[in-house]
Amino acid sequence: MSGDARRAGTRAVAGSLLAALLLTILPLPAWLMDYRPQWAALVVIFWTMYEPRRVGVFWGFGTGIALDVISGSVLGQNALALSVVAFLALELHQRVVAFPMPQQAFSVGLLLLTERLLSLWILGATGQPTPSLAYWLPVLAGVLLWPLLSAVLRAVREATMGDVAT
Repeated sequence: MSGDARRAGTRAVAGSLLAALLLTILPLPAWLMDYRPQWAALVVIFWTMYEPRRVGVFWGFGTGIALDVISGSVLGQNALALSVVAFLALELHQRVVAFPMPQQAFSVGLLLLTERLLSLWILGATGQPTPSLAYWLPVLAGVLLWPLLSAVLRAVREATMGDVAT
């Protein structure tokens, strides 16, 4: 892969992660706030599974730190959660990418659930109140959005990096 293609690929990854961070802070109507997907986690999962040599735990950690800063959460909460999710996605990418889309969405849902559980653990460890059952709705939203998000990011990947084998 040439240097220009490598830079274009890095820009695509960074741009999609930036877009995910912007979608995370985008104002929504009150009734829709509980259903906001875990955009950053979804994008980190995608890139880790489809570009494992380029995107890994470091990208998850950096995205998590940025998410901590823009969301005002405990510094390191999202960094830890996204690092663990990126590690698990990296370990499972060969199996999950080969799954049909419904199974892939289910597997992504388990990764999103892991992120939520780690965040809940950190909330409890820092003495913050336990969230309501609506805390779990973004996992469902992420599972439902995975096929669409995956198709969009695959198109971005093919446009910037060409049809590269995983």
